[in-house]
Amino acid sequence: MEKIDLLVVGPHFLTMQGEGVGYLPDSALAVDRGRIVAIGPAAQLTGLFQAERTIQARNKVVLPGFIDAHMHTGMGLLRGLAQDTSFWMMYGLGPFADVLNANPDAVNAGSRLVILEALRNGTTTFGDLGHNMPVVCQFIEKAGVRGRVAVMIREALPRIYAPGELYEFDPAFGQRLLNDNIELAEKWHGQANGRITVMFGPQGADFASREMLLKVRQLALSYGTKIHMHVQQGDREIAQLMQRYGKRPIAWLDEIGYLDKNLLAVHLTEATEEEAALVARRGASMVLCSGSIGIIDGLVPPARAFQQAGGMVGLGSDQAPGNNCHNIFNEMKLTALFNKIRYADPEVMPAWKVLRMATIEGARALGLENEIGSLEEGKRADFILVDLLRPTMQPVFTEPMRNIVPNLVYSARGDEVSLVAVDGRVIYEEGRFLTIDEPEIMAEAQRLANPIGQAAAGRFWEVNGSNAMFMWEGKL
Repeated sequence: MEKIDLLVVGPHFLTMQGEGVGYLPDSALAVDRGRIVAIGPAAQLTGLFQAERTIQARNKVVLPGFIDAHMHTGMGLLRGLAQDTSFWMMYGLGPFADVLNANPDAVNAGSRLVILEALRNGTTTFGDLGHNMPVVCQFIEKAGVRGRVAVMIREALPRIYAPGELYEFDPAFGQRLLNDNIELAEKWHGQANGRITVMFGPQGADFASREMLLKVRQLALSYGTKIHMHVQQGDREIAQLMQRYGKRPIAWLDEIGYLDKNLLAVHLTEATEEEAALVARRGASMVLCSGSIGIIDGLVPPARAFQQAGGMVGLGSDQAPGNNCHNIFNEMKLTALFNKIRYADPEVMPAWKVLRMATIEGARALGLENEIGSLEEGKRADFILVDLLRPTMQPVFTEPMRNIVPNLVYSARGDEVSLVAVDGRVIYEEGRFLTIDEPEIMAEAQRLANPIGQAAAGRFWEVNGSNAMFMWEGKL
């Protein structure tokens, strides 16, 4: 018998192989040195391999770890502080972001809190875009999760702009942020046994000049990585581009050659279905953040049109002050429901499709499909176990139909996750984190959040004037 590190044996596997969910009954997953060496019938694999550890996943379903393709983890301490308001980015988030960003320790504590939260809910890959990224990478390395990270690059000076006001660019400010991204790539790309990879992260076409965007594109090509960028994320972006160039963002980005396979286009909030289809046809991928955009803009981005044009769509949780949570179960459910409502069609975005968006299609969007996103021989062993004995997953039907996938998408809440493994290493099991100190992270987050709330409340009142009373009524 061949000796291996780990063997997972269970009654239900969702491998994501093929065009559906790749269901396998009574199977086993063999893992050695971080990679899957075999997956198949349990009776066969238990006779072929002798494992250092065998996990008997009775009453569990085994599936790939979730991929959160777009996050701003550094905003974790602002959860719940910028909802239910118009002009969200400037007047809602702006006052709080001003205070938060002046305290790097608070930013870092928020990142740790978010990663802990998402890991508990089955996320194994974090597509993080923000600042202080070397510190985030250090925590990703310690936690044992997978990171696809970038520095958020902008030339627009970070202040609160009035509606319609043209952003003020400072090329030197933008160059400093670009240098931070280059340094991040030089130090962290491919580190932690390949678990950490670096992209380039211009905030959006409205926040950077044509020259900066093209410079970023050349760097991404030279490093063999992707560009992680908000695209047509709101009417504010459209207004900025119309003032500067007389074109909508997608048309302008197409003109300068930005819409290709190297672009990870986030949101497409204000894109028409025709514009979304154009981005997909050009080869770019999309990240859909249903919870965040639903709360911030009250809109459903055209992901269906993007998929129909042949594009890959992954899911993201975005940031805590907009979305409130970092839970891909939540994103799957909202994505399915919002699109059914938008098109008045219950067959749009079925459960199996959004589960693929959270796994293999998210991996393809990030350019990691050869490493993660499905359970198959040769790939990294990133997987989770979900407890089928939890009330939200009961009862279980396997004949004449299976209800495990609909229950995962429409019923599960995240606390059904009983085990999380990355590179074959178990990092969370039965409510216990094995690589990080949960009480310490929680206590630090609350300690650093307290002064932020007091300082930001005054700034919020200053920016919003008399509207602040209505917006904060019942919240103070």
